[in-house]
Amino acid sequence: MKEIKIVNLKPQLVIGIRKRGHYREIAEMLPRLYKYASEKSAEFSGMPTFICHESPEEAAEADKTGNADIEIAAPIKERIEGNNEMSCYTIPGGKMAKIVHKGPYEECEPTYNELFTWIKENNKKIIGPIREIYLNDPREVGPEETLTEIYIPIE
Repeated sequence: MKEIKIVNLKPQLVIGIRKRGHYREIAEMLPRLYKYASEKSAEFSGMPTFICHESPEEAAEADKTGNADIEIAAPIKERIEGNNEMSCYTIPGGKMAKIVHKGPYEECEPTYNELFTWIKENNKKIIGPIREIYLNDPREVGPEETLTEIYIPIE
């Protein structure tokens, strides 16, 4: 069993994109987001984040039908101008259950299941969208060494 911690995240200013589609589109959205932010001289203050608005039960079906609510964001130090695709906003902080997944993104289901089991066993309630923070790039470290922090807001 992986270590699960309760942490308090601070609100975070980000530049982000939100759209409907397939989760695999995240890999195409991230470079566009970083290119836009770099063109606006944004100074990054953290690692890229995926925010999942579907419940675990809804996510697979939403992805299969191409109707997943996909939001990706990059933390930045100062507000920048958005456009018709990119928005600058603050993602909320709060109390979160956190676990780290090591390995390919597509093999994170057992890690999620551990976290969901822990939440249930500890009588916690999920109160918002799940976040994944990508700590490294599988093109640089290889898929087996990829690290993803998973955060679930709880009460």
